[in-house]
Amino acid sequence: MRKVAILTGALLALAFVGCTQAPTEEDKKVAETKAAELKAKDVADIKAIFDKAAQSLKAKDVNAIMTNYVADDSLLVFDAMVPRQYKGAAAYRKDFEELINVFAGDIEFTISDVDVNAGAGDIAWATSIQHMSGKMKDGKPMDITVRVTDNFKRTKGQWLIAHEHVSFPVDLATGKADLTSKP
Repeated sequence: MRKVAILTGALLALAFVGCTQAPTEEDKKVAETKAAELKAKDVADIKAIFDKAAQSLKAKDVNAIMTNYVADDSLLVFDAMVPRQYKGAAAYRKDFEELINVFAGDIEFTISDVDVNAGAGDIAWATSIQHMSGKMKDGKPMDITVRVTDNFKRTKGQWLIAHEHVSFPVDLATGKADLTSKP
């Protein structure tokens, strides 16, 4: 019986030593490579959301647009237009429906200067410049450029926008928004 106890103790000690050894340089490189690959995948997945959003807006497909956002009341959007904010996916859906309805024909929409910040975890953010133009139902042209910051959260393996902030630069001398927002 004593031999079994000594043998069990020796095996536990060996297991403990094996578990407490510092990672090797090779282990660190493997971990760093895996982290970089995951980050690159997250960045690519989020950039794909921007591509999908642009195509959905051009197609005037509100259902497709809204698949990029959390689908509940936790969504918070600070838009450049009144009202100051939208709380919940239903409120923002209505805003998109109203926006699309002001256009008489095609909507031109591009997203540029996308910069995604994602790392380990389920939170990421991205900034972009978004340009929209088209002819409105009243015959007037619309041509605006906005700055957008999107905060994403990963839900069930999918990145979704949980908070969006849309803005125009303002000329402080005139108090007017710079709707074309050139760098």
